[in-house]
Amino acid sequence: MEKGTIKVGDAADLKVLIRERNATARNHTATHLLQSALRQVVGDHVKQAGSLVTADRLRFDFTHFSAMTADELRRVENIVNGYIMDNSDVSSVEMAAAEAMQSGATALFGEKYGDRVRVVRVGEVSSELCGGTHVRAAGDIGLFKIVSEAGIAAGVRRIEAVTGSGAIEYVQQLEDEQKHLATLVKAEGGGVIDRVERLLARQKELQREVEELQSRLNASKSADLLAGVRESNGIKILATRVETEDPKGLRDLSDSLKDRLQSGVIVLGCAAAGKANLLVAVTKDLTDRCKAGDIIKSLAPIIGGSGGGKPELAQAGGTKPENLDEALEAAYKIIG
Repeated sequence: MEKGTIKVGDAADLKVLIRERNATARNHTATHLLQSALRQVVGDHVKQAGSLVTADRLRFDFTHFSAMTADELRRVENIVNGYIMDNSDVSSVEMAAAEAMQSGATALFGEKYGDRVRVVRVGEVSSELCGGTHVRAAGDIGLFKIVSEAGIAAGVRRIEAVTGSGAIEYVQQLEDEQKHLATLVKAEGGGVIDRVERLLARQKELQREVEELQSRLNASKSADLLAGVRESNGIKILATRVETEDPKGLRDLSDSLKDRLQSGVIVLGCAAAGKANLLVAVTKDLTDRCKAGDIIKSLAPIIGGSGGGKPELAQAGGTKPENLDEALEAAYKIIG
C-alpha cells in the first residue's frame, strides 16, 4: 500500500507484472534444473537446504561437504543449458501427496504438505513438489549462467545464478571488462592472458631489482647511521629516526645495521601519514640482558600507541609522530 487502507469487502483490480513474473518463472524452473544437474555432478546426497527466486536472480542452497571445483561448476552449467536447449515441456499436476511421493517427486525435507500437492515436471529431467510459477517449456529460460558458489555453513554450499536477459547482461558485462582490460594492457588484437602474464613476470623482475637497490641503499645508510652509536654499560645502542614509509622498511634497515654492528641494540623510528612507527632489534648475544619486546612496551606509550614482539625484534605504532624524537632519546635511558 502506498496510501489509504484496505478493508474487508473492498473491490480491487489485480494486475500481474508480466516482465517480472516471466523473469521469476525462468529463474524458478532453472532452480529445478540446477538441482538435477548438481545430483549428476556431485552426487545423490545433494538436498535443497534453502532457496530464493526473484526476477533478478536465483539462489540455491544445498548439502555438500566441500567447495565445488571450477570444472564441476562448468559441468553443472553445461548440463542445465543442455536441458534448456532440449526444450522439454514443463507441466504441473495436482495429486494426492502419497501418490506424488510414490512417483519419485522430490520433496523438501522437513516441509509439511497437505493431502493434495502440486507436482512440477520438466520432461524426464525433474519432478518436484512445488507451488511456484514456472515457464511453459525449458527453452523459455534462454540461458543459464552461474555467478558464484560459496559455503554458508558447515556442509552447506550456495550457488547464485542468472537466466534469460539477466544472464545475457552478465555475459555482456564480462565482455566489457575483458575489452577494457585488453585496452589497459595494450592487447586489443587478442592475447590478453599472455600479455598479462608477461606484465606480471616483468613486475616480479622489477620488484627484485628494487629490493636489490634498497639493500644497497640500506648498506650505505647503515654506514652513516652507525656514527651515532652510543655505549652504555658495555652495550652499543643506536636510536635514530630514518626516512621510510612503512614498518617493512624499518625491518630491512635494522637487518643491515645488525650485520654491521654485530653486537648491540638498535631502535629505529619513522613518521608518515600522521602516524609513528618504532622498531627495536637486539642482537642474539644480548637478549639475556635486554629484550626487544620489553623495550618497545616502554617506548610505545610515548608515541601514543602499543606494541610487542620477540626478544630479538619488536615493533610498535602510534598516533603521536610529534613525540618520535622523545621516544628515541628515551631508548638510551631505558636500555642503559
